[in-house]
Amino acid sequence: MTDGDLEQVWRRSAPDLLAALLRRTGDFGAAEDAVQEALLAAARQWPADGTPDNPRAWLVRVASRRLLDQRRADQARTDRELRVTRQTPPEALLAPAADALDERARDDSLTLLLLCCHPALTRPSQVALTLRAVAGLGTAQIARAFLVPEATMAQRIGRAKARLGQVGARFTLPSAEELPDRVAAVAHVLYLIFTEGHTASTGSGLTDLSLADEAIHLTRQLHRHLPAVGEVTGLLALMLLTDARRAARTRADGSLVPLAEQDRSRWDRQQIAEGVRLLEAALPTGPVGPYQLQAAIAAVHAEAPGAADTDWAQIETLYRMLDTVAPGPVVTLNHAVAVAMVDGPAAGLAMLQPLLEDRGLRRHHRLHAVHAHLLEMAGKDAEARAAYATAARLATSIPEQRYLNAKASRRPPG
Repeated sequence: MTDGDLEQVWRRSAPDLLAALLRRTGDFGAAEDAVQEALLAAARQWPADGTPDNPRAWLVRVASRRLLDQRRADQARTDRELRVTRQTPPEALLAPAADALDERARDDSLTLLLLCCHPALTRPSQVALTLRAVAGLGTAQIARAFLVPEATMAQRIGRAKARLGQVGARFTLPSAEELPDRVAAVAHVLYLIFTEGHTASTGSGLTDLSLADEAIHLTRQLHRHLPAVGEVTGLLALMLLTDARRAARTRADGSLVPLAEQDRSRWDRQQIAEGVRLLEAALPTGPVGPYQLQAAIAAVHAEAPGAADTDWAQIETLYRMLDTVAPGPVVTLNHAVAVAMVDGPAAGLAMLQPLLEDRGLRRHHRLHAVHAHLLEMAGKDAEARAAYATAARLATSIPEQRYLNAKASRRPPG
């Protein structure tokens, strides 16, 4: 078995193994340590002895035995261990067999997602723990994705697990009263993971495809569990419609291609069709939330044969609706572009003015990039180049920096 094969088995099995052990113990740290030990044992034994017929069942046994060993070795819990072993044979403490694990995988994966997004955790901790425990990504891989040292990410994940223990978080589904807020937290975490993967905020690449793919994979799982929740369906539709443009977003040299200049023949039409079907199923079912509205905007872009065919009036209406249900500076920024396309750049520039006067927002490169674009539309080329230069200076993504610097250095014809 190659390292790549082992990683694939690990990625497929780790979340289910962790969930099975958590169900038995409720101890996040101990359960994950046991699963890690099982992987290390597999890395040592499988190349020499051959891959077991049922790799996941093998991992279940080893992880469970490791967890039982840890429990027995913990002197601080000796009395509790003795009570448990008097009542229950040690083999009953092991995680369930692989077939039983398959039967419970559906419920366990949702429970694990909800646990990783416990309200006692900060949003960055929820993101890190979800990627580690549910997606099965290694700590080093998560650290690289968010450009922090591996030790820093390990500490963040460790603190998150410790915090769950401190607040007594259990591996159970939240109450009916708590469930909507917890599902909303999971959706937000998955949205953040996808956003970072679709357009990396820092680094040399425009995208981090592993993050975008994981976000879509996990959102599909969430949607399978909760198909009647309109915002979960809307979130999956939004991801699919946005990700469908992946192949057209960069040139061969990695440079950025803006939406208006993309070769739409390279868009994934199958993915677009799936996103539109999901959106059409979600919209009539109840209150329309921000993910559904963003997906509707993405669908309008996706269904236009060319940039000139875009129904900007419809997009402007959708942004007005989005501003009603989820107001914020990013919504205003995008709405200003739509208004400029419908009513002219002066109207869009007027919408941007309050944002430009906000000292905190002035540090964000996208505000200046949009400002520059609208100035360019208005024929104010010198001001546009200055705004592009400011945006380039503030951008932390190298492809975005290069694109913005190119726009800043462009001279008007004649």
